[in-house]
Amino acid sequence: MLGLAAISVAIWAYLLGWHGRFWQSGPELRPDRPVVAPDVAVVVPARDEAPVIARCLASLLAQDYAGSLRVVLVDDGSGDGTGDIARRFADPRLTVLDGRPRPAGWSGKLWAVAQGVAEAGDAELVLLTDADIEHDPRHVATLVTQAERHGLDLVSEMVALNCESPAERALVPAFVFFFQLLYPFAWANDPLRATAAAAGGTILVRRRALERIGGIEAVRGALIDDVALAAAVKRGGRVWLGHSGLARSIRPYPAAADIWRMVARTAYVQLRRSPVLLVLCILGMALTWLVPPGLALFGDGAARWLGLAAWVGAAGSYLPTLRRFGRSPLWAPFLPLVAVFYMAATIGSALDHARGRGVVWKSRAYQGADA
Repeated sequence: MLGLAAISVAIWAYLLGWHGRFWQSGPELRPDRPVVAPDVAVVVPARDEAPVIARCLASLLAQDYAGSLRVVLVDDGSGDGTGDIARRFADPRLTVLDGRPRPAGWSGKLWAVAQGVAEAGDAELVLLTDADIEHDPRHVATLVTQAERHGLDLVSEMVALNCESPAERALVPAFVFFFQLLYPFAWANDPLRATAAAAGGTILVRRRALERIGGIEAVRGALIDDVALAAAVKRGGRVWLGHSGLARSIRPYPAAADIWRMVARTAYVQLRRSPVLLVLCILGMALTWLVPPGLALFGDGAARWLGLAAWVGAAGSYLPTLRRFGRSPLWAPFLPLVAVFYMAATIGSALDHARGRGVVWKSRAYQGADA
């Protein structure tokens, strides 16, 4: 037990001291106005988004932006009237496209994005945003300011996520925490590090950067498309990833099963569908999250104290994220229990692939090369 305790303490010493300050839950994009206002085209891929699309489009068309701004919505074969709702806006700045059939090798979302980018013309900046995001009127201007002031090719944010239902309150802050752990924002923003990441809710990218990487086609089959796009752009440019209160997701996850499906959709893809990486991942998560409280509660002697130290470190690292979501710090010691949920969802993702279910999203399945 002492050996396990020493490994867990060493893991947490590294994470807290040398892993890109992931636990700080920053940086945050603050409202700002651009000195220059280049043309911006907003591309919204949408498939069966009738409950949220009106709020998304209304917030985009209400942007306080001095430059030219147009919105392109690509209706990706919706069966719930998403496109009809969008057309009711009758705003000349809004173009609604009926998406064409998806070619082999493309993910549905990225094929819709590619059509929208083509329709956007020669706008200098392209904002890729999900159909379930509601934007503060200052949002586009602030994104543009960040890109122009720091000479960035891509600016992305972890938007504010719903945290209202009991399942969301228990599990959603940890989703953001684990994303920061996987992709430390400080490393993603460091041009000298290979780590690259973006959050798909909002990604502002320069057209010349898209052209440099070969367009959306360069990542056409990626199911973790935001990270793939950021990695492609960062290979020859600069990217920035942070948090923002100027955009928020309006998609609810009322039950734990909804969050399970969100995680399981791409967890095994993240592990490159490798059984070896799956085993290593579960082993690493067990050493990081389960061993410390297990030893603190049931161990003895030095092993118990080392386990307690690692558990305290884990709980302390979670506090900034809890503050961001307005949650009580009393949730922090229970982070290992939440980690068990994410471990189980990762295993469930692997089992889905083993059963031939692959990835299913928006009633569309991806198998084999498509995944």
